[in-house]
Amino acid sequence: MTDEIKEALQKAAMFCAYQERTQQEVRSRLKEWSVFGDDAEEVIAELIQQNYLNEERFAKSFAGGKFRIKGWGKRKITQHLKQRGVSGYNLDAAMKEIAPTDYRDTLTSLLDKKRQTLRDDNPLVVRQKLVRYALSKGYEFELIFSVLGNDES
Repeated sequence: MTDEIKEALQKAAMFCAYQERTQQEVRSRLKEWSVFGDDAEEVIAELIQQNYLNEERFAKSFAGGKFRIKGWGKRKITQHLKQRGVSGYNLDAAMKEIAPTDYRDTLTSLLDKKRQTLRDDNPLVVRQKLVRYALSKGYEFELIFSVLGNDES
């Protein structure tokens, strides 16, 4: 391993230690540092071996955080993970981190909070706004209607 690669590895390790990263994020950072091709792959392989880089761990952390902190639904989380190059097993593992009861409860509470902010007398308009809001948060159409169906206002 050349000194150049060792330096890139050290910088990449610090980059990964700061917060969970995907291989795609590390690859693009390595490009910024002018590390390409086999050298970049060697650095990534070493980061994986030293457990600095773990896409399953990243996916689970990302999904759990976006769900708990931002109240995102599975569709939005999946879309963002795919944009970051996460797919297959790691994507499935991330979705399993979200318990179905917590998922439904979070949607119900988001809709309740949103309903408090809406100032419209027409229940159809209120329902339409709630559906649009929940869809924008990444929740599934069926679940939204299921939650709203139980709680007509």
